[in-house]
Amino acid sequence: MKNAQLPYVDVNRKGGKDYYYFRKRVNGKMVRKPLPDNPDSEEFMRAYWEIRNGKRNAPPAENWNALIVSYYGSAGFKRLATSTRENYRRHCEAIRESNGNKSVKLFRRKHAIAVRDALQDKWSKANERVAVLSILCKHAVDLEWIERNPVVDIAKLKGGEYEAWPDDVLAAFEGYCDEHGERMARTVYELCIGTGQRIGDCVAMRWDDFDGAFMSVIQEKTGTKIQVYCPNRLRVYLASLPKTGAHILAKNLTQPVGKRAAQKAVEEVRAGIGAMHGAGRFVPHGWRYTAAKQLAEAGCSDSEIQAVTGHKTLAMVQKYRAQANQKRASQQAQERREQNKPRT
Repeated sequence: MKNAQLPYVDVNRKGGKDYYYFRKRVNGKMVRKPLPDNPDSEEFMRAYWEIRNGKRNAPPAENWNALIVSYYGSAGFKRLATSTRENYRRHCEAIRESNGNKSVKLFRRKHAIAVRDALQDKWSKANERVAVLSILCKHAVDLEWIERNPVVDIAKLKGGEYEAWPDDVLAAFEGYCDEHGERMARTVYELCIGTGQRIGDCVAMRWDDFDGAFMSVIQEKTGTKIQVYCPNRLRVYLASLPKTGAHILAKNLTQPVGKRAAQKAVEEVRAGIGAMHGAGRFVPHGWRYTAAKQLAEAGCSDSEIQAVTGHKTLAMVQKYRAQANQKRASQQAQERREQNKPRT
């Protein structure tokens, strides 16, 4: 049927939805070119007049599609650790989906802030998205598409820090795994707590990386190779596991389970114990800090803790050293207080 408001526009209704077409004669034959779904939008009118005038404007050369493709080919992107590269790619593809053919030159600081605020319910993701936008804009500066990076120094959202898990939440996690037969989640947990490594590193662990005492680890994020001595609890747990493949967390004989599959198994348990959302939220990366905190509370030196966790810098190690020292000093002070309390 024809649209009475605009010449040459046909509207077909199918499945309860209207589809718009521009009717045009080409080489003596009538053809129909699809138009955007919303006839009241600027996009619709721009497409309508471009077809009617016989020309279609090409997207600007310096668009986000082209920028992201260029960044993927850059030395900086290729040098990233595999996990970081995959994470950046997820953000880049989300940016590409929203901005594709739009000009990078028209991107302003207010747009980056709007992106951040749209994701404010997921503060960590929001901060990562802004960081990737900044990296892309810096790449655009290097390509001389823009003169300055508009994303520099945009304030990060605050949503709390990754925290070590308290003892009662650790016990709840273990109890849920045992009660519901969540072996994958329990194995991820024991490896993370026992070695102080990230989930991605634990998923990659093979049986031949473990010599009965030490676990050989090549950290995915840093590429650093370390040898982590496994505490007795972890050694006993590993001895109880059946060997179903080359990897401790085996998908089949030769491959490990996917990192996302391991995360989902852990999420199910976190949801079951109320640790997924709100004030009671604790994340798996907190297990790495749990290991550092337990080592600090045991009186280990900063270098000893760093030898287990493989932290590149001492900043995070010193954070848990300070917490452990404060806790110990608090106990000593209060005990001294009790000892000196006058008798009545």
